[in-house]
Amino acid sequence: MSFVSDVREVARSRELLVNLVRRELRSKYKGTALGWAWSLINPLATTAIFTVVFSTVMRVEPPVGVDGLHSYPLFLLCGLLSWNFLTAAVQGGQSVLLDNGNLIKKTYFPRRLLVISHVAAAFVSYLVEMGVLVAVFLVFGVNVLPWTPLVLGLMVLLAVFALGLALLLSVVNVYFRDVAHFVALFMQIWFYATPIIYPISLVEGVQDGQSWAADLPLTTLYQLNPMVGFVESVRDMLYGGQLPPAGPVLYALAFTLVSLWVGNAVFARLQGRLAEEL
Repeated sequence: MSFVSDVREVARSRELLVNLVRRELRSKYKGTALGWAWSLINPLATTAIFTVVFSTVMRVEPPVGVDGLHSYPLFLLCGLLSWNFLTAAVQGGQSVLLDNGNLIKKTYFPRRLLVISHVAAAFVSYLVEMGVLVAVFLVFGVNVLPWTPLVLGLMVLLAVFALGLALLLSVVNVYFRDVAHFVALFMQIWFYATPIIYPISLVEGVQDGQSWAADLPLTTLYQLNPMVGFVESVRDMLYGGQLPPAGPVLYALAFTLVSLWVGNAVFARLQGRLAEEL
């Protein structure tokens, strides 16, 4: 099947997709006393920990933002919320087929709907968290409302990027169960290779001669990470009050399209024997 045919198949099953998303949202905090409040408590608790460790103890200084803004928690949240969404979408998405093995074996439906619904449910939480962050900026006297449409566009782009990775990993994880453990290790490395808890200026300040590649400076290698474009672009608009450079955004867009195409192609190739493998 072509990519267009796969999209049409998902579109024809949109009612089922909506129901799957609702199921994901209902089950996310089912049985907890605080419910959806955990979607705010978790990033705030993480922010408090990182602020103590990196801002107070290690004295990592955030750059000065729009209107003289100088706040490590706000600087951190601009990147942390996007990273938390990616982690939830990818690491949760990679196990969604295994978690729904009984459903897959009982009836036929487009299997990718399970992955899409998981990413969509994580995106709803992402929207809520970013909405709260926008409100916090307004409380601090920083008018970020003009940037919200562009930030929303980047959030959707990040969701598509995460969907491509989740499609790829979810189906591969059915055949090779060690994948989840490798991904968990890789995500830890990826986190520290992305300017979330520190400003990118710390990387740009490293001399090119310290690169471990002979022909590429360290900053160039660093910016091959697509999450750099996503995190820095959101931070530029919300924290810096400026339009991000076009280069990182276009690179993130290209990487997103490749991620979706590869993830969907691998999923289509391997989904035929899912019921037997599960």
